[in-house]
Amino acid sequence: MVRLAIVACEEHCKDGLMPRPLNPPTIRPPFARYSHGMEIPPGAKLVYCSGQLGVGADDRVPADVEAQAALCFANIAAILGEAGLTLADIVRINAYVTGREHMKGYMAVRDRVVGSPPPASTLMIVSGFTRPEFLVEVEVVAAKVEATA
Repeated sequence: MVRLAIVACEEHCKDGLMPRPLNPPTIRPPFARYSHGMEIPPGAKLVYCSGQLGVGADDRVPADVEAQAALCFANIAAILGEAGLTLADIVRINAYVTGREHMKGYMAVRDRVVGSPPPASTLMIVSGFTRPEFLVEVEVVAAKVEATA
């Protein structure tokens, strides 16, 4: 799957209009849908998002990790939108879940919402968050080359 994403972006990645995935053939391919690294073109707008938890504006927290992850990415989409970027512009994800049993659900949501090529990504298991009902937290970096006039 990673190779297909690389082939699909070769033209745009080489012309410097979008981030370029870095997956050297000399190391093991990624374990899932992510890139080992992302090269950001000069002059790109960068947006750094704080970690987002699976909580709605009404302070409600869904019970399952997939619904929480969907809220994390919806919150991130809103933040990126303020800067004129989208989830497709994400180049780096750091995600945290409270148990191995939550990895699959989080990854399913992540894989549905990120663009191609997939961003660099790290997933860590942590002992907990500020409130016990939180199961996942996601922080991202996004980049986009601004159109020149």
